[in-house]
Amino acid sequence: MRGIKSKGNKSTELKLIEIFKQRGIKGWRRNYHVIGKPDFVFLNKKIAVFADGCFWHGHNCRNLTPRQNEEFWRLKVERNRQRDIKITSIFEVRGWTVFRFWECQIKKEDIDLCGLQDK
Repeated sequence: MRGIKSKGNKSTELKLIEIFKQRGIKGWRRNYHVIGKPDFVFLNKKIAVFADGCFWHGHNCRNLTPRQNEEFWRLKVERNRQRDIKITSIFEVRGWTVFRFWECQIKKEDIDLCGLQDK
């Protein structure tokens, strides 16, 4: 598990950059220093984008639970999900729009980006 990085993940962040470029979506920033650490922000639109890994954030697409330390992993994922809810709420209270995309959606390019595209 040490080899899994929280930044620059090819299946999430880097794939989203590729999608943004393909669809002509501009104005995003990465690694913007703000509580909650969104993967991308669009400051002029007050939009935060999170690319959530299916395993780490508990998406039901995989049904994968490690056999060792099952209780630890169950609690870890549950804490991550609760933190996601809290962070989303913090941004929304500040007047931001939050987009959360699952890793599996990003891989399939099955994401709705209409709120991010320039009109």
